[in-house]
Amino acid sequence: MTAAVDPGYDFTVPPELSARAPAEARGLARDGVRLLVGHRDGPTVAHHRFTDLPDLLEPGDLLVVNNSATLPAALTGTLPDGTSVAVHLSSAQPDPRGRHLVELRRPATGAAQPYPPGQSPARAGLRVALPGGASAGLTAPFTPRLWHAHLTLPGELIGYLARHGRAIRYGYVDRDWPIEAYRTVFAAVPGSSEMPSAARPFTAETVARLVARGVLLAPVTLHTGVASPEAHETPYAERYRVPGATARLVGHVREGGGRVIAVGTTVVRALESAADGSGGVHAADGWTDLVVTPGRGVRAVDGLLTGWHEPQASHLLMLEAVAGRPLLARCYAEALEHRYLWHEFGDVNLLLAR
Repeated sequence: MTAAVDPGYDFTVPPELSARAPAEARGLARDGVRLLVGHRDGPTVAHHRFTDLPDLLEPGDLLVVNNSATLPAALTGTLPDGTSVAVHLSSAQPDPRGRHLVELRRPATGAAQPYPPGQSPARAGLRVALPGGASAGLTAPFTPRLWHAHLTLPGELIGYLARHGRAIRYGYVDRDWPIEAYRTVFAAVPGSSEMPSAARPFTAETVARLVARGVLLAPVTLHTGVASPEAHETPYAERYRVPGATARLVGHVREGGGRVIAVGTTVVRALESAADGSGGVHAADGWTDLVVTPGRGVRAVDGLLTGWHEPQASHLLMLEAVAGRPLLARCYAEALEHRYLWHEFGDVNLLLAR
């Protein structure tokens, strides 16, 4: 019997369902992870491998992918008293005021941990020394965990991170993995603090089969910030770009009756930020603070390929906007019962509104 998921998404993910290593380290190819497909009509679900994706889509469907490349955005810092601190950089590009967002975390054996409430050393005016003569000067809090900071660097940021940074890692991952493990086959524009992980299972072979099937692909760019999964915060502003060619292709596909399927919540956020009230998508380039909820709904997408999210994650509201609550609840019940794996190295869920 299928396990029930609370309609408020107050479910529990057992620790053993966290994907602790990339699929390749678990004896699979990248595209060998599991894929649960849910259709809003019904609702119905079916269990597959990701390699089945080309056969599950129709010629003329459009997959929109995020071409942002993950940066090694975790740095080791030193406080003025000599104490070590982990620094997670949340934006590759400064905001219009020239500020970045950073999170200070407590160094620990393995992955850095969040500071307990009230114990973070973060304060206005704090200067954190970084490797290579760089520093981060904290100016003001943005959220309880994120701070605005001015960076002083010996050169441009992306090159600096390549020399001194490492991939952001959370406690459920078994060890540090090279930055390549956190980049997708579409990664072309450096800028994300964390991987747009819905696209991780794609391989060159899968893409070739999709193209041969007649499925279209087009890029957008959205540079992800620091999720810090312990916090379950509402998404904050992120840098994005929807090219004119992608916007036109979205319109062409929808006019022809094809489906526009976003590969990842980042793509939904970018496309919906560039959509007008009637669902027309236009070229756009800037910052978006859009939060997609069931009340707002979606205007530009007909489906979503995504990973599995924590019960308190705000992304579940976006998923519900695409799939509806009955289908989403059934998918999560099935995923728990059949022991799908969570997080960026885990299995994926294809939600189809039509």
